[in-house]
Formats: sequence, C-alpha cells, structure tokens
Amino acid sequence: MNVSDTVSVTRESIPTQTSAVDATARDRTAAAGSELTRVLRLATDHLLALQDGTGWWKFDLETNTSMDAEDLLLREYLGIRTAEVTAASARFIRSRQSDDGSWPQYFGGPGELSTTVESYIALRLAGDDASAPHMLSAATWVRDHGGVPATRVFTRIWLALFGWWRWEDLPVLPPEIMLLPRRAPLNIYSFGSWARQTLVSLTVVSALRPVRPAPFDLDELYPDGPASAGSSAGPGGGGSGAGASGVLERISTRFTAKELFLGIDRLLHAYHRRPVRSMRNHALRAAERWIIARQEADGCFGGIQPPAVYSIIALRLLGYELDHPVLKAALRALDDYSVTLPDGSRMVEASQSPVWDTALAVNALADAGATAAIAPDHPALVRAADWLLGQEVRHRRGDWAVNHPDVPASGWAFEFENDTYPDTDDTAEVLLALRRVRHPARDELDAAERRAVAWLFGLQSSDGGWGAYDADNTSTIPYQIPFADFGALTDPPSADVTAHVVELLAEAGLGGDDRTRRGVDWLLDHQEADGSWFGRWGVNYVYGTGSVMPALRAAGVEPSHPAMRAGADWLLTHQNADGGWGEDLRSYTDPGWSGRGESTASQTAWAMLALLTVGDQPEVSGALARGARWLADHQRPDGSWDEDQFTGTGFPGDFYINYHGYRLLWPIMALGRYLRG
Repeated sequence: MNVSDTVSVTRESIPTQTSAVDATARDRTAAAGSELTRVLRLATDHLLALQDGTGWWKFDLETNTSMDAEDLLLREYLGIRTAEVTAASARFIRSRQSDDGSWPQYFGGPGELSTTVESYIALRLAGDDASAPHMLSAATWVRDHGGVPATRVFTRIWLALFGWWRWEDLPVLPPEIMLLPRRAPLNIYSFGSWARQTLVSLTVVSALRPVRPAPFDLDELYPDGPASAGSSAGPGGGGSGAGASGVLERISTRFTAKELFLGIDRLLHAYHRRPVRSMRNHALRAAERWIIARQEADGCFGGIQPPAVYSIIALRLLGYELDHPVLKAALRALDDYSVTLPDGSRMVEASQSPVWDTALAVNALADAGATAAIAPDHPALVRAADWLLGQEVRHRRGDWAVNHPDVPASGWAFEFENDTYPDTDDTAEVLLALRRVRHPARDELDAAERRAVAWLFGLQSSDGGWGAYDADNTSTIPYQIPFADFGALTDPPSADVTAHVVELLAEAGLGGDDRTRRGVDWLLDHQEADGSWFGRWGVNYVYGTGSVMPALRAAGVEPSHPAMRAGADWLLTHQNADGGWGEDLRSYTDPGWSGRGESTASQTAWAMLALLTVGDQPEVSGALARGARWLADHQRPDGSWDEDQFTGTGFPGDFYINYHGYRLLWPIMALGRYLRG
C-alpha cells in the first residue's frame, strides 16, 4: 500500500466558510478535478514518450560551466582538443555568463570566482579575444574578487598544469596516503566515495607535478599582476618557505587543527623535495592499481566528472598512452557525458542519472495510476522493471565492502555503470518502484528486494541513519587538510536518504523491525527547531521535509504526532502567494532563505507530497488545492513544466544540480496522489 493511501483528504475542493456545499460548489469541484486529470494525463503521456526502448529514462543533468571548462582544459593538456568540440562548448559557456561578467554556480545565482576563472580560460582557448567586451567584463570581475590567488585549490591545480600557478604554492597531497592502514586517520576510506576517488588520482598529479606550456598568459586575472602568484594562495600557499623548527614553533603557540595541518603541509613540501624514493614509487604503484581497479565498464571512474578527468591525467603521467585501452575507454566515457543542445552547443554532464530517473519515473507513473490509465502491468512499467533488475550490483564488492566485509553484495548505483559505488538512496527508490509493478516474474523482484534490504541494513550507520554510499563516514579530520576547500568530503547520514530507506523498509513490511525504528528515531531527532528537515541531496528544507513526512507516515507515525504537525505548519507558513512552493539555494548558507524562493514545479510537488500525509484539516486541503492549481496553471503544452532553477544538490554550499527530469517526475507523483484521494 502506498503511503498516500493511508490519508483521507478532501483534495478537490477549496474550503468554504460554511459546511453546506451547494450545487455551484459541487460543479466547481468536478471541473477542477477534470482539469487536473487532464493535466496529469498530458504529463504522463509526455513521460511515456521519453522512455528508451530498453526500459530506462535518462534526463539531462546540468551543473555549472566548470565542467565544460575543465573538459576543454583536459583536452588541451592531452593535446586532443578539436575546433569542433571547442566551438560547441564555448557556445554553451558564453550562454551562461551573467550580465556582470561572471559565471554563477547555479541559475540566477551570484558570480563564483573559480567558476568564472575557469570559464574565462576556456573561452580564451576557444579564441575569444581578451579585449572583447564580454572578456573584459569577466576579467574585471575576477580582479575585483581577488583574482587567481583567491580561487579554490582545484582551480589552481588546473592553472599549475599549464604554468599559470606554481606547484610549490599548492598544498601537498602525497601518494603515501595510499599506504596508511584502514583505521588510521586520513586513510582514503575516511573520505566520502566521491572525494576518495578524486583524491587518489590527485596524489599522483601532486607528486609528479607536470607543466604543459601555456598557450597564453593570464596577467589580466591577477589583481597586482602575475607577481602576486603565491602571495595569497590560501590554504597551503607559500608552503615551501618554512623550516621544521618554524613549523613546530608556530604549532606550539597556536595549536589548532587547521594550524597543525598547515604545519604538516609545510613538512610535506620539504619531504617532496627529498622523498624516500622506494616508498614513493611503491605508493605511486598502489595508487595506479587502485585507480585501474575502479574503472567501470563504460570507462568512467566513480561515475562523475572530477575523478574521471584526474584519473586520466594521473594515468597519462604514469606512462599510459592515449591509445591504451584504459585511456581510450575513459576518453570515450567523457564524450558520452556530453549533451548536444538544440542550438548546437555542447554541455558536459557532471554525471548521469538513469537509474535514479527510471526509479522516479516508475513511481510517478504508478502514482498516476488509474487516473492516467496506467495499470500496474503497463508495458512501460514492466520494461522499466526488467531494466532495473539488470542493474542490480550483485557480483562486485565495491568500496563499501572495505568496512563491511560480511555484507552480501547488492544495491543500485546512480549511473548506467558504477558498480563500485551503489548507493542507499537509489537502492531504496528502485525497490519502492519494483514493488509497484505487476511483473510476470514476481519471484525475481522479491528475491532482489531481499538481497537489497539486507544490504541496506548492512549500510546503516551506528546512530540509526543512512548515508548515501558508506556507513559511519563521519570523520571531521578530512575538513582540516589544506585541500579541503571544494565541498563535502564525507558522507554522514542525512534526513532525505534516511527517509527514503525508512519508507522502503516500512512498505516492505519491516516497519516494526528494530533497525527501521532506529531510523525513525533518527529522523525525529534530526527535525529542525522550526519543524522542517534539512535536505542534503535536494534544495533544501522543502526537499528534506517532503522526503521525511511520507516516510514517517509509512512507518506508522500518526498525522497528529507533534513532528508531523510541525512539519505541516512549516510548509503551510512557507507557501508562496501564488500557491506554489520554492526555496532559493542561498538557504544552505543563509538561514533567512529557508523555505523562501520563487515557486518551482519540483518544490511545489515535494511540499504537496508532505502535506498529503497529514489529514483533512481545512488549511491543509486549501494549501493542496492551491498547489495543484499552480501546477495546472504553469504546465507547458507538451505536458512538462519550465524550471530553470537548480533544485538538486551535489555539495551543499558548493555544487548544485538542475535535474531536468525533476520538473516532470515529481509533479506527476504529487498530482497522482492528490487526485487518488
């Protein structure tokens, strides 16, 4: 039974001031229901038309232009950049420049320095003249915001590859980290999966420090000219100038974790000049073996762009030729991660989300149900279930097994191919989807569920919550290292992931299991003081609250529970005057933006999914009716919705995602449950 089946809300009508419902009101209610049914069917028809013949759905995954700029920088470094690819990528980068000359991290956001520097360099590679108006405004903006010396470490690594920055003025990331035992602080498994896969390849780059002659200078991006390079390099900057005695004196007078690691970094700079050669070589080979072992069947590494590009550079430095099968496959994967847009421009995806998209699509169509003439055995659902069954990770024990050697393999990853890193969030959503399909091989689906539920329980953290890829990946030490300026480095439990797992376990009849109850307790303990829940992988408190409330209701938490009432009150308070809901990405760094922002289709749907769990109070019914009306009024002729806003999250405060499927999938879910009553 779906969680929305457990509530009885009068969802078609706007509350009146009296209990009497006259004929006019009944007619108005019937008309509203007929209009929303039309909206839902148009949306489901559009979704069905987008399914691949083999059963999957995949929507574009848009991030920021750093992905596109770094793709061109990689091709320049390898000597494989072509005029065609460069022109198409440059067209996309130009289209995302703001009026002030900068490039943002997300639609409508403020300019971001590192993204702007990388995008500017990419356009210089494409032949844009530094004196062109759009380039002059970009360079002025960069200088006004600190210039190259104020960029993040990763940006300065790219600059160092071309001699625009000195390797000596970057933090050291020694490959000897590969030799640390599993339980040692700062061993590679103390980092989250995405950071681990990136950092291992960067240890090779940091040790070998290549420089390819730059095709032009970047003097215009330094506030005080190129001589300022290294003068304000941020963490780790100027690291080669201090001796061990000075380091120890500094640590003794101000013994903080950050100072300690800055001191260690200075010692590592000294070690880099005279490493223990046998140990350094052993560490480099260990890193090489580790990288190669994690290449996926499609050639990618980690299923995301940063590990892929740095792994390619690392292996090239270790002697792999471009025609080596490993690098050929990796470069082919990068090509597969590019999307040609209708205007001929080329957008590079940071990752691809077919498993996630397909699971959400199945759940959306199942929620639409009979209202949209979608039966549980609809051919589209059966094809999707077949494809999802084939994506279960059954025969490869990924990094999760390092700390859980006795847990049998299972789970689903986010991408087409990423068997090293199945994640709990995708796994829960896939299982929820498979439960809703009337499949001729039901035994196979049930067997997959048993395997995956055992895997999910094995990945539960000791506090009762679930992270995405690992259990108890909560160390704070990684955030102290000088490299730690690029977002989330660990994978602690989050409300949205824990909620999806709890919802699945409850739907699977395991709501009374002690492990599930610990997950419920975790969710109740992590409610914010204002009644909302934080959204780790979606923006933000609207997503967290929209994930948690359906899970709590599925797990038997009554609508009258104080946590449910508080969550509903928060959503009611934050509904926009136009009837929708929205939340600006600035809520991750400024609490004043919590629940505030321009209405979007996906966030309106999340709020509705939450409110549908709390009963038929007049204020809830009215809010739901206004939300449904907003969706109806803003639907496109093709059945989808416009949504330029980024409502997905990679790293809170640092990296955001526009899932192009969210504008369609979540509204179908919300309207389907709303109309089902």
